[in-house]
Amino acid sequence: MSTLLQAIDRHVRPALPAERLSALRMLVGAFALIYLLVRVVNLTGFGSFNPAGFRPIGVVTALGANPLSGSVVVLQYVACVLSGIAFLTGWRYRLFGPLFAALLLWVLTYRNSWGMIFHTENLMVLHVMVLGLSRAADVGSLDARAGRSAPSRDLRRYGWAIRLMAWIAVVAYMLAGVAKLRLVGGDWMTGDILRNYIADDNLRKLELGDYYSPVGAWLVGHGWVFPPLAFFTVVVELAGPLAFLGPWFARVWALLAWGFHVGVLAVMAIFFPYPLFGFAYAPLFAVERLPVLRRLTGLSRA
Repeated sequence: MSTLLQAIDRHVRPALPAERLSALRMLVGAFALIYLLVRVVNLTGFGSFNPAGFRPIGVVTALGANPLSGSVVVLQYVACVLSGIAFLTGWRYRLFGPLFAALLLWVLTYRNSWGMIFHTENLMVLHVMVLGLSRAADVGSLDARAGRSAPSRDLRRYGWAIRLMAWIAVVAYMLAGVAKLRLVGGDWMTGDILRNYIADDNLRKLELGDYYSPVGAWLVGHGWVFPPLAFFTVVVELAGPLAFLGPWFARVWALLAWGFHVGVLAVMAIFFPYPLFGFAYAPLFAVERLPVLRRLTGLSRA
C-alpha cells in the first residue's frame, strides 16, 4: 500500500524544474494578456447595453440582477490588464499572481453574462488560476532579480502545479468525450449527428451573414466521411490520460488533439485559439528548453 501511495505521490508531485513552471507562467500569461488586449472592445463596449440582457453566471451571480456601470467595467478591465503585466513579468507575484487569476475570471465571466458564453476561454482561465497560486515566479521574474524570490531545492513544489495544469487539459477533453457518449451514445459514431451538427452550424452562419466554412458545407454532401470523423473525436478526447505514459505518448496525443481543432476550424469556422496555438498542451512538455524561454528563465546559467 505504501508503494502505491508513493507512486501516486510521484505522479501528482513530480520533481520538475522551477524554470519549467516559470516558462509556463510566461507562455500562458502572454497569451492571456494578448487575449485581453485583442478583445478590448468586446470586454468593455457593453456598458450601455439594456440591463434586461444581463444574465449573470458563475462568480458574477454575486451581483444579482444589477449590472455594473460602464465606468466600473472599464476600470475592472484596466485593473485586469495591469495585473496581467505583473503576472507575466513576475513582479510582486505573491500579490498579483492570485489577483490576476481572480480578475481574469471575473472580467471574462462578466462579459459572458451578456450573451454568448465563450467556453473556449475556460482552459486558459483554469491554467492562469493554477499558476497564480503556485511558485511560478521563483526564477525568470522581476521578483527573482530583486531577491524577493529564490528557487526551492524541493522540485516537487513546482511539479504539482505543472502536473495539475496537464491534468486539467486532459480532463477537459475527456469530459467532452464522455458528454458525447452520455447524451447520444454510440449513435455519435455511427449516425449522422456530427454531419447534421456541421450542416446546421454552417447554415445558421450563412443565414445570419456570419463567417461559415465552405469546406464544411461541401463535406456534408459526403455522408460516409462523418462516422470515422466522429469516432476519431471521441477516441482522441478519451485517450488524454495516455499522454502521461511518456514524452512520445504526450507528443502523439497533443498532435491529434491539435489536429482535432484544425478540423473544427476547417469544417465549422470555429476558432479555439488556446489549443490551436499550442498553449493548452504546453504543460506536457519541457517548454523551458525553447530558446527564448531558456534565456528568460535563466536555464542557460544552470
